[in-house]
Amino acid sequence: MPKITPKPPKSAPARAIKPLSADEVRHFIGAIASANPNPRTELQYRDPFTLLVAVVLSAQTTDAAVNRATPALFAAAPDARAMAALGADEIGRFIRSIGLWQAKARHLAELARLLVERHGGQVPADRAALEALPGVGRKTANVVLNVAFGQPTMAVDTHIFRVSNRTGLAPGKTPRAVEDALLKRLPPERLADAHHWLILHGRYVCRARKPECWRCVAAAWCHFSPKTPAPG
Repeated sequence: MPKITPKPPKSAPARAIKPLSADEVRHFIGAIASANPNPRTELQYRDPFTLLVAVVLSAQTTDAAVNRATPALFAAAPDARAMAALGADEIGRFIRSIGLWQAKARHLAELARLLVERHGGQVPADRAALEALPGVGRKTANVVLNVAFGQPTMAVDTHIFRVSNRTGLAPGKTPRAVEDALLKRLPPERLADAHHWLILHGRYVCRARKPECWRCVAAAWCHFSPKTPAPG
């Protein structure tokens, strides 16, 4: 069964941004960490299984849209065995408001069946095993490994890709290049939470159309120029 391929982030800016120095990287990530000392995913979940389902559903869909659909779905199918028993048609009834819901319903039914068959209904803390499941690519596996199992992975979505290239934090032409650069350049003690800090920073401050530089706590160490002035 083919996976749902997330839309690739836009390519890196044509104008090359000078990469931040190691000292600037430490200050940049330290500033956004201080502003949000206890970062969390905005997806609602209860355990590794419900997290995995929510992340699969979030492909090309907002977290808010997923959160509106999952409470009823999780009430009907709180674990892999129940989700497999529900089947694709019944799963689809709960997620019709989500983009690509038909393909996602099929993925979730088969994913749940394989979790039961291969892993006793438990979500594996292993990249290869996760990526062997329908609907689970590298980014989804990275989110689950990081959020559910505390592994220092970096799931590069469109927000993290943009922030990394725009600021000079970890420039790269592809999500994998940015992922590898972030893992190499960020201080090891920051990696466990860096995914959340960067995605939330990109979602609410370093926005795609108009970054809100005037309220960015890391602006002093960002190479984006010219900085966006405060409105008014």
